[in-house]
Amino acid sequence: MNDGLATTLVTVDLGERSYDIVIGAGLIARAGDFLAEVAPARRVIIVTDENVASHWLETLETALTEANYQILTRILTPGEQTKSLTQIDTLTDWILGSGVDRKTTIIALGGGVIGDLAGFAAAITLRGLPFVQIPTTLLAQVDSSVGGKTAVDTRHGKNLIGAFYQPRLVLADTDTLSTLPARQVAAGYAEVVKYGLINDLVFFEWCEANGHAILDGDAAAARYAVEMSCRAKAAIVAQDEHEKGTRALLNLGHTFGHAFEAEAGFDDLLLHGEGVAFGTVCAFDLSHRLELCSGQEAERVRSHFTEVGLPTNIEGIANRHWTPDVILAHMGKDKKTDDGNLTFILARGIGQAYIDRDVPIDTLRALLSDILPS
Repeated sequence: MNDGLATTLVTVDLGERSYDIVIGAGLIARAGDFLAEVAPARRVIIVTDENVASHWLETLETALTEANYQILTRILTPGEQTKSLTQIDTLTDWILGSGVDRKTTIIALGGGVIGDLAGFAAAITLRGLPFVQIPTTLLAQVDSSVGGKTAVDTRHGKNLIGAFYQPRLVLADTDTLSTLPARQVAAGYAEVVKYGLINDLVFFEWCEANGHAILDGDAAAARYAVEMSCRAKAAIVAQDEHEKGTRALLNLGHTFGHAFEAEAGFDDLLLHGEGVAFGTVCAFDLSHRLELCSGQEAERVRSHFTEVGLPTNIEGIANRHWTPDVILAHMGKDKKTDDGNLTFILARGIGQAYIDRDVPIDTLRALLSDILPS
């Protein structure tokens, strides 16, 4: 795909199911042109939430109407609690009631919650409808919209019911980042930093030098961060689409982070990216305790997240008395658990992450005891 304008293309190479991530400004207003290459028919369903709809729905609907698409729109309540089995039942029932056929394209216009929910609906309705991601948050543009993970949360944990289902196109319109609250940008930035910490020290150094620019609204810095993150994730997904090996590295900080989110009740008390930031600090602290990386490296990671205003301790997060046993119980329900063993992404240094399924439980418990309030 080459539109001849100022866009950057990153391809997720999955053979016949390969697709492009298009990165640039003003893409939503040109969505009809991009959709023409991937949508099999001129009927689409837009799934979005109230917050995103107030900023971007009219632009998208106008673009698609001008391109002669028939549009149905479903506007949902924003927030992680929307990503539920109850909502997936309601959404798929509404989609089926609208008279769709297998050529109707589902468009997710929003952040990670909308992308996960709409993607899962597309995966299971009529055994698979065409699906397009239009991510509107930094977190969704650099992570959740790419790679085909779709899911909903349950009372047992985060993202435990879902499917791998790849989109046909991702339109990352960087203009949408200007409408985000600062807290949402910071939460998304945690996933940007992750790519440097996994296997790219040079990119982490770039983050140290430019993180504040992204949070201050520098469009060029944000676009570069989106591009580098998408290239990193696309390369890993192409190697391991269904997370049988290398792709698990993308879960750096997530075993801790998902447990913290679960205990916080999956609400705005702790955003996903905030949980990832705190979880990544914990992963490096655990790596240091296991003598895998130096204390200086663990502190360097903590310092960077602190400098950009992301949580690196439990203060201000805990809404009850969290205990090591409670957090360990949440970890035990994580989908990354393998034959009863917890899976962690640890690091031998910045840019040297690896998968570890044999963390000593006593060391983990001691770490949790130290970081949780007494």
